[in-house]
Amino acid sequence: MTRAKPEDDEYWNSSKFKAFTFDDEDDEFSQLKESKRAVNSILVDEDEDEDDVERVSWSGEPVGSISWSVKETASSIRSGSEQSFPKIDTTPSLSKQGSGYSLSSLFKAKSKPGAFQSFSESFSDTSFRTYAPELRKPKSDGKDFVSDLSPEETVRRMQKGRPFSLEKFRSLQDKLLLLDEAVAVYDGNVITAVLIFLKKSLSKEILFRELMARDVALRHYVHYLKEMGEQKLLVELLKALGRTEDMALMHYKEHLNIKDEGRRRDFLKSCLSLPFSQDDATHVQDHYTLLERQIIIEASDKKADAEIFKKFPRKASILNMPIITTLYYSCFYHYGESEGTFSSPSNIRKTFRISEKQYILTALGARAKLKSWFDVDSLFNTKNWLGYTKKKSPIGFHRVVDILHKNSAPVQVLQEYVNLIDDPDLKLSGALKYKCHDVVINTYRDLKDRQQLIVYREKLERDSPEYRKIQELLNNVQIRWKN
Repeated sequence: MTRAKPEDDEYWNSSKFKAFTFDDEDDEFSQLKESKRAVNSILVDEDEDEDDVERVSWSGEPVGSISWSVKETASSIRSGSEQSFPKIDTTPSLSKQGSGYSLSSLFKAKSKPGAFQSFSESFSDTSFRTYAPELRKPKSDGKDFVSDLSPEETVRRMQKGRPFSLEKFRSLQDKLLLLDEAVAVYDGNVITAVLIFLKKSLSKEILFRELMARDVALRHYVHYLKEMGEQKLLVELLKALGRTEDMALMHYKEHLNIKDEGRRRDFLKSCLSLPFSQDDATHVQDHYTLLERQIIIEASDKKADAEIFKKFPRKASILNMPIITTLYYSCFYHYGESEGTFSSPSNIRKTFRISEKQYILTALGARAKLKSWFDVDSLFNTKNWLGYTKKKSPIGFHRVVDILHKNSAPVQVLQEYVNLIDDPDLKLSGALKYKCHDVVINTYRDLKDRQQLIVYREKLERDSPEYRKIQELLNNVQIRWKN
């Protein structure tokens, strides 16, 4: 190896540029090494999991470690101070524009948002291992997730909406203490939550027995079963409590869930033997009889070819309809049938004890709809003991007039029934409303009200029969008018 010339030594000693040395203690790299030693004194917790997998750079340093961060920063600084002597770096990394690290980045091994990532970081976006000390939860908070709470503490946490566990309460005594604590705080949500837990963890017999001595919890449990639609369990509970009538009614209510009419009829028949009260037993019996009769009428009318079914086709099935709707249907399609048939209006009226007023209203609406005025008259015709026929109505003739007018009855029919109204004021208002001229004229004549006759005459057409009738009354000198 040739010896350096003296002029070369003179050049290097006199030049403003200095050769690179690894042991120069005055450059910035030495300062960073001191920083490294200071930072390394703040190490990770010794109980950190030693099995964590770390990524390492080509130099063997863990990627994200403090030493790796210091070297990355030093290489960036060194590259800026040695621009005239480029050298080949043995660690594959991207040069950084100045330092992109902060104190937090030294702990988390992440650069600032604006800085470049290193070559090692660019391979993966996975989260880096954090070296900052982790804040651990105090051991006292462990009660949130373990079952070491008393019934009182558990209920308190349930009220506040904090995490709790009921699985710890395994003995019957502990479960009952929990229920008593829930009842003591008068919180319906807590009581219901505890009852659901007891329902899942206790047998029906034990649960029913314990609820008998706890009225508040029992009422909540009955309400819960009703809301959830658990009819069978509710029936068993009421039966165990000795509330037989309530049990029978709850069992009867299950018919609402049966869609098939035949199965519903059979179910209602099985309910007849349940211990209902007298009024409820009558209602259930009528319900069964009505459905049985509707099934018979429906099967017969589906095949009927009578003229009325052709002129007025059925719009809906009669099945499961109320009793008044069934009576209206019978008065519309089966009026006049003998009482021995199931579809006869008189048979339905007698079987289901329908009052005269209700029967008249229903039959009047059905027959007036068909414009059968003869049948309408027959509803009100009665004979006295002398054999004279007289019209009588249990609902008042002013209501009869209203129903007839709604069904477009002719004026002659309306006038006949307006005349039957006993109250003069109601009669006059009805006659004026429905333009029954003869009734209005006769009423004013009976009241001897000349002025009202003159006023009403002006509303009529000249030379009409009603106009001439008023003129004759006004010219009659035998009538003693009030005005």
